[in-house]
Amino acid sequence: MKRLCAMSAGKNRKKPPEQSGGESLLDAADRRILGLIQASFPIVPRPYAEIGEKCGMSEEEALQRVRRLREVGVIRRLGANFRSDKLGFCSTLCAASVPPEKLRDFVAAVNSQPGVTHNYLRRHKYNIWFTLIGPSRAENAALIERMERETGISILNLPARSIYKIKVDFNMDQEGEE
Repeated sequence: MKRLCAMSAGKNRKKPPEQSGGESLLDAADRRILGLIQASFPIVPRPYAEIGEKCGMSEEEALQRVRRLREVGVIRRLGANFRSDKLGFCSTLCAASVPPEKLRDFVAAVNSQPGVTHNYLRRHKYNIWFTLIGPSRAENAALIERMERETGISILNLPARSIYKIKVDFNMDQEGEE
């Protein structure tokens, strides 16, 4: 299920990935790379050359490490964040209560929409939450209605009234705590 991830917080959060011996898959160089790409990804023709230089390694090693971190699930997404309203788009938060037997098909329907930026599986009556960005509130509403008809699942449409962007950078200088 692409773009579907479980949300957790507090004591239920995932530990950093471990190798079979129990040690962390992340070494100091991985942590330095993660710190750089989350807070100041270089917008240059060869960003991994710059990242490698800052981390004391080659461009190829930096890129290889990022690829590995994506493969093992440490990095879920690399990409820019934009203010959709400043680009003339409208965003909405959507929620649905999806029975377990319909979950896979519903998520596939949600993920097939080009305006869906991400979605989450939650432990809640409304167990699927996703964001939708489109050219207008009316077009978002029409798309949500079409998805409801196609899936048979009611979807709450919670249009954004204000945009709140919370910047979170994870401290990569220390091992994760349980």
